[in-house]
Amino acid sequence: MSVSHSSRLNKGVRDQYMKLPQAGMVQVTYVWIDGTGEGVRCKTKTLDYEPKSIEETNLRHTCRRIMDMVADQHPWFGMEQEYTLLGINGHPFGWPENGFPGPQGPYYCGVGADKVYGRNIMECHYKACFYAGIKICGTNAEVMPSQWEFQVGPCEGIDMGDHLWMARFILHRVCEDFGVVATLDPKPMTGNWNGAGCHTNYSTENMRKEGGLKHIEDAIEKLGKRHNYHICVYDPQGGKDNSRRLTGQHATSSIHEFSAGVANRGASICIPRQVGQEGFGYFEDRRPAANCDPYVVTEALARTTLLNETGSETKYYAN
Repeated sequence: MSVSHSSRLNKGVRDQYMKLPQAGMVQVTYVWIDGTGEGVRCKTKTLDYEPKSIEETNLRHTCRRIMDMVADQHPWFGMEQEYTLLGINGHPFGWPENGFPGPQGPYYCGVGADKVYGRNIMECHYKACFYAGIKICGTNAEVMPSQWEFQVGPCEGIDMGDHLWMARFILHRVCEDFGVVATLDPKPMTGNWNGAGCHTNYSTENMRKEGGLKHIEDAIEKLGKRHNYHICVYDPQGGKDNSRRLTGQHATSSIHEFSAGVANRGASICIPRQVGQEGFGYFEDRRPAANCDPYVVTEALARTTLLNETGSETKYYAN
């Protein structure tokens, strides 16, 4: 397996330096989203005080403005981040160097060295997120071998984007230590392999109350009228990335059609079975790609369902 040279360095030597006292100084790491809208960058600066957090640039400020406008509705989000582990040569981690593993089936939530690859990475990421105060709430091995998912939430308003972006940053840093790469490509392997999404669970205060199913159905009707708009903003390439994933196969809906149903993993919007039975709760938008910007996704959901914006002014670019 091709791993980075830096991962082979003696970590014991580094640890001796990391134990040195800092003499009252603070190392502050700044994290930001780069110009691609997908990658994260960081740099470190020395201060003699702990600074307050600052507003990110990028698309956070517009999301924050919308979330402030709908704050009385108390929108809650939970996002399910799928990712795939690769060697630095771009080949999926743990796969045969010159071939493919067995067909999909035994890998989802699997146990055993022949079914899951990279569990140590997942466990380290989970613990690091706990330590950082991120609202990580679960994880599991996914359908394609070397593919994983972690869930963040529930978070209210702007917190969703903040927590998911930092969870992504920590994931990349943990993978760096292990010498592998985490990709958020929505379809990292062509052929009969599952893609990677970022399913988004969403509710408002009214949806979570008795009789909330009516509010869920109203929101879904609004989303259906703006399908093209949502497809356009659910990946950084205006739908091009998601067109490789949303084919109607491998537990996805077709990018060209909007659909909804109870306990239907092949629909655009899925109402969980328990919600359908109890009559209140939340729904799951299964369209966002793994490389979506959570600020954009949550803002779009709030705009359409709570601010009643209509029309599909922007068309996606899928063939």
